[in-house]
Formats: sequence, C-alpha cells, structure tokens
Amino acid sequence: MIRIKRAPLPEPPRSRMAEHTCTIALAPAPKTKAQDLWSNTTVRTHVHAPLRELLSDMAAGRERCMYCGDNQGTDIDHFEPIARHPLRAFDWTNHVLACSLCNSRLKRSVFPLDADGTPLLIDPTGEDPSPHLRLVLAVGQYYPLTPRGQVTVDLFNLNRAILTKGRVNAYRVTKACIAQWTAATAHDDHESADMWARTIQEQPMADVVQAMLRQALDPAAETVFEDDQQLLAQLREPALRAALLIQ
Repeated sequence: MIRIKRAPLPEPPRSRMAEHTCTIALAPAPKTKAQDLWSNTTVRTHVHAPLRELLSDMAAGRERCMYCGDNQGTDIDHFEPIARHPLRAFDWTNHVLACSLCNSRLKRSVFPLDADGTPLLIDPTGEDPSPHLRLVLAVGQYYPLTPRGQVTVDLFNLNRAILTKGRVNAYRVTKACIAQWTAATAHDDHESADMWARTIQEQPMADVVQAMLRQALDPAAETVFEDDQQLLAQLREPALRAALLIQ
C-alpha cells in the first residue's frame, strides 16, 4: 500500500455531489436516502462515471486497487461506509478505487475503531501508509509497525500468498528494469530509459518499487541490500529517484 495523491474534484460532479449531500442531510432517514441516491441510475451516469475516471487517473500503475495494489480497481469504495456516515456518501475525500475482492469480500461495511473512536484502517489517499507498514522485500510480506498497520494488514489480508508471491516477482522484475534503465542512461539513450521507467511504473505492486526507493535511504540499507550493493547504488541515483519516486 502506498500514498495516493488525491486530485481536485472538477465541476460539474462537485456541484452535483454537494446537492446530493444536502438532500441526504434533510432526509428523515439519511442512511436509506444515501443508499438510494448512490445506486440511482442517473447518479451512476453523472457521478459514478467521472469519479471512476478521476480515481483511475490517480491510481498507481494501470488503474490498480489502492488497497492491495495488485488487481485492477473496478469499484468506487466508500472508505467510511455509507451505513456508518451517510453524509459522506458523496464526499470526494471518502472515495477510494478498489478491486471487487478488497471492496466487496474483505472490507465490505467493516470500519474498525479504537477505544476512542479513532479509525484504525489506513486511508491511502489521506495519509502515508509507510509509518504503519514496512514491506520486507525479500519475502514480499508486510510487517505492521503500529496497531493501525496490523488492522489494515488483517482486514485486507495483505500477506495472502498470491500477493506475497506477486511482490517477490515484482521485486525481481523491477531490479531487471532498473539495470536496463541504468545501461540506457549510461549511453544517453533517454528514449529507452523512459521506456524502462514506464515499465516499472505501470506494473502491478507499485508498493514494491516505492519500498525499494525508500529503504535505500534507511540507516539499515546496507543490510537490506547486502546481497546487491549495485542495486543499492542505483536506487540512490537522483535521476532514477526523480523518475520513479511518488512524492
């Protein structure tokens, strides 16, 4: 899971969503009204469609799920479920692109809170997940650093075998692509270098390359990359970081 920068919501969806929020606020049964409005055919055309397009543009890789980073994002997920907070049904800051597995089968309407009522799930569009999660590159598994990290790993089953294997494979592919990028750059072949950078950017598991770049500057970097010091030097190269690092 990586930080996703949220784009501004343009007109006319912004005005339409504000009107729907007012309608929900004035309804005698806000939850029912919010659910009915969200599933309305006209709303699907004039609100869902532009939201889906904007979220797809924001997502890493090629429209990847903002939770698992593996599958294509097919659903607009309400980070805070409509059943819990109907007034956020049309709140742009509450919408996340998710795959059907993460949205419909794992998260559903679950929204864990701590004893003080603070949300425990990490919203990748609202904060940087890295203080809560560390990706162990060699095995493709997430190590929770905080209770919120643990809840997020558990709810989305982020360490299930298919994801860990995918991250290990992405690590290998990324290393190979970085080697090709380095060779192309050394020969001033900027077209090829850009192609290899795009290949890295568009593959699934964008969290892998971001973890590689971040961990290359860690105090423990020499240990993490002890078997590949050449890769460590490449990951510290300013030009490569500028091409791949998501700010």
